[in-house]
Amino acid sequence: MLRIVHAFVSLEQHLRAIVTTPQSYHPGRCPHCGRTCLWAHGFYERKADRSEGGTLNSVPVPRYCCAACRRTCSRLPLCICPLRWYGWALQQLVFALIFVGMSLRCTAAVAGVDRRTVRRWWGWLLRRSDDFAFALRSRFPELGRTADTAAFWCACLALMPLCQAMAWLDLDGLDVP
Repeated sequence: MLRIVHAFVSLEQHLRAIVTTPQSYHPGRCPHCGRTCLWAHGFYERKADRSEGGTLNSVPVPRYCCAACRRTCSRLPLCICPLRWYGWALQQLVFALIFVGMSLRCTAAVAGVDRRTVRRWWGWLLRRSDDFAFALRSRFPELGRTADTAAFWCACLALMPLCQAMAWLDLDGLDVP
């Protein structure tokens, strides 16, 4: 199931869509049992606006409940990371700095993130890179001509932003944070 909805790249678009076209978030099937009997089950609030002042917080995230298995699922716009506090753009910046040779400590200072967070993100990317590279190369053949992990991610980030790459991986059923 698509956990990430590709259509909404900004929080403003997401907030507008929640009000005007909420059906655009409705999943086709339950991610747990596969049945099609899902109904809207309200929202949960999430702090997603990391800008100065955070004027768009709290952001509603739609939830759905399955009539068959009684479990719930939620759908996120492209601009919100599923399991991370920081946005995709900051993570992309961190990875780009590391790929050009900057140390984890310097990257953390430039990005304004704790170095342990940078180390955790970097470790996660390295652990999942083979699976991610395989899935993305299957979808985008132009990524197939890279020699190593760093070259692959540089080519990938030149082709599309990290949020879009993670949305494609989510569509392929891979766990993204």
